[in-house]
Amino acid sequence: MLRERKIGGWFQVEGRIAGQRVRLALRTQSRENARSTLGEVERALAGGANSELWPKLRAVLPEKSFERLAAIVGYKECPRIEAPSWQVLADLFEADALRRIAIGKFRASTWERYQVELREFGKFVAANGVSVLAQIDRPFVERYKVWRAEGIRSRSKLGGAKSLALCAAILHRVFSFAVENDMLLKNPVRLEGRPGDNPERGSQPFKPDEIRKLREFAGEDSLTFGLLRWTGFRGSDAVALTWAEIDWDAREIARLTQKRGKRVVIPIHAELLFALEAERDVRHPQPWDRVLLNPATGRPLTRMRLYERMLALGRRAGVANSNPHRFRDSLAVETLSRGASPYDVAKVLGDTIDTVEKHYAPFVPELRERVRRIMQDDPEVEMLGRIWAESKSKNGQVQ
Repeated sequence: MLRERKIGGWFQVEGRIAGQRVRLALRTQSRENARSTLGEVERALAGGANSELWPKLRAVLPEKSFERLAAIVGYKECPRIEAPSWQVLADLFEADALRRIAIGKFRASTWERYQVELREFGKFVAANGVSVLAQIDRPFVERYKVWRAEGIRSRSKLGGAKSLALCAAILHRVFSFAVENDMLLKNPVRLEGRPGDNPERGSQPFKPDEIRKLREFAGEDSLTFGLLRWTGFRGSDAVALTWAEIDWDAREIARLTQKRGKRVVIPIHAELLFALEAERDVRHPQPWDRVLLNPATGRPLTRMRLYERMLALGRRAGVANSNPHRFRDSLAVETLSRGASPYDVAKVLGDTIDTVEKHYAPFVPELRERVRRIMQDDPEVEMLGRIWAESKSKNGQVQ
């Protein structure tokens, strides 16, 4: 029978083990921690030399205390393996991500976003001198979130909460991979809610005046502006679009979206058609060529460069946070305002009706006005109004 005992402010464990009287230091001044450790010691002793708790006790107990217990039960350590580092985890996660991309279980565009977060977290880890994965605990991750949030706010006035939630979600998945592969016992990342759960933060449509300014200052980004403006494509779909997906006769763009795997067919607006025809006549592209090129390099535009160029366009035009997704928000809200149903918008955007209603409908006062007119034109409502008026008149006469 073992029990904890406090001597000189520090706890010890004492009692008998296999007939031997022991008194061992626990390296803690907390009674709660002492009892927790004592419980693990008793379970390890009950499991004998093969118990899985001995490696953990090696890290918790003072060296002399651990050696005494190990000698009693005959536990012998396996050759020590170097503790995994953050870089080891990042490399293993990358290998797994590439494997899942190859078998169609993970999107290459999603992996691009993961890479950004892995780089940012890697910078923070290096700056704080963290050498092993076990040093990354919840307080460390919370400090990173503060640091990351400051960086997000410095680049953008809108969408910060959504971006931070996405950062946390990515890190949570990476550390879940570490737990699944026995590199950590517990996930140190606390989620900040699901990205986009708040519909007012999840959608940020441009105002008409902002669209006008962006068009005016688009310059060499005019084709990119027109494509985002009139297709509502996510960044991943915009940069991956090829000329083969443009039907010139029907004046439509047909594409299988990357995020949801839905086929969308989008009528080409006159402004976008003009820009596409002008680009085609200059480049004479092959069907498999990408539509959007980086004006600075002439190479296919990447998702990150698309994001950066749209923010730069916003700075030239005096429009804050002109990220590519806001064009999608704008097209959805404008289409709803002009009488399209959530079903119509969902089909064009390759989204769900629930997402359209949740994220875009609250920005459309015309929808609420339409419902109000329908309710007011209801004959039953008119009849009830007459009955109420007559009843009020009779009550007044009685009085």
